[in-house]
Amino acid sequence: QVQLVESGGSQVQAGGSLRLSCAASGLAFSMYSMSWFRQAPGKEKEFVAGISWTGGNTNVASSVQGRFIISRDNAKNTVYLQMNGLRPEDTAVYYCATYEARGMYYPSAGPGAYKYWGQGTQVTVSS
Repeated sequence: QVQLVESGGSQVQAGGSLRLSCAASGLAFSMYSMSWFRQAPGKEKEFVAGISWTGGNTNVASSVQGRFIISRDNAKNTVYLQMNGLRPEDTAVYYCATYEARGMYYPSAGPGAYKYWGQGTQVTVSS
């Protein structure tokens, strides 16, 4: 079965950096687009960044534009989220997700478009 396992979450000071990783198994990773979402307490899950299966297309939310970078290593079945210039409002549980089928990439779609989710990793940014 498909498994997505996030890691790299931590508590950092504002202005700091973190790199999240999401290791995937049970799917032909190089054929699946991947995305990062986050959910803060009391808020809905929101799109952070997405990357197509080849890595040739990426999208990031306007709230993290210029600070967060999504990338992938298909040889390692892993997608990354480099987060720089962290702010307290970035505090959330971060999830990676992918679609039901290969070859799909709909960065404007909401969480309902995704079939598989990781368990999440906590990022806490203190001021």
